[in-house]
Amino acid sequence: MMDIKIVDYNDSYRNAFKALNQEWIEKYFKMEAMDHHYLDHPKENILEQGGYIVVALLGEEPIGVCALVKSNYERFDYELTKMGVSPKAQGKGIGYLLGKAIVDKARDLGANNIFIESHTVLGPALNLYKKLGFTVIEGVDSPYERSNIQMELVL
Repeated sequence: MMDIKIVDYNDSYRNAFKALNQEWIEKYFKMEAMDHHYLDHPKENILEQGGYIVVALLGEEPIGVCALVKSNYERFDYELTKMGVSPKAQGKGIGYLLGKAIVDKARDLGANNIFIESHTVLGPALNLYKKLGFTVIEGVDSPYERSNIQMELVL
């Protein structure tokens, strides 16, 4: 098992936060306006809005990231978003560690639920979300063209 540390985001991880997400997004889809909103300005659009970001480090190298964003939907407290893991580190449980850290943070913040948007082509991600306790829901309009599945975790 790799020696992985999950740490709080600081501005020194800004480029890694964007690069790790942009890599998977562009592999399967295209960058959209909401991607740029969060990835280009994480401090202003996530942290300063009551959100949270964690980074997975292998040594000093960022190999994974994940964000908790205050939800724009009235029925959800937060959204788990912008989870990306370097291809060289995928399949080693890093996504689970990141997701668990974000879920724990949401609990600490008093959240009742967390929302996720994804796409069914991302099978490993959907399996991860289910492992974290998320279940499929319907009826939420998405700002993402690529979103075709949504999930909720009731805390």
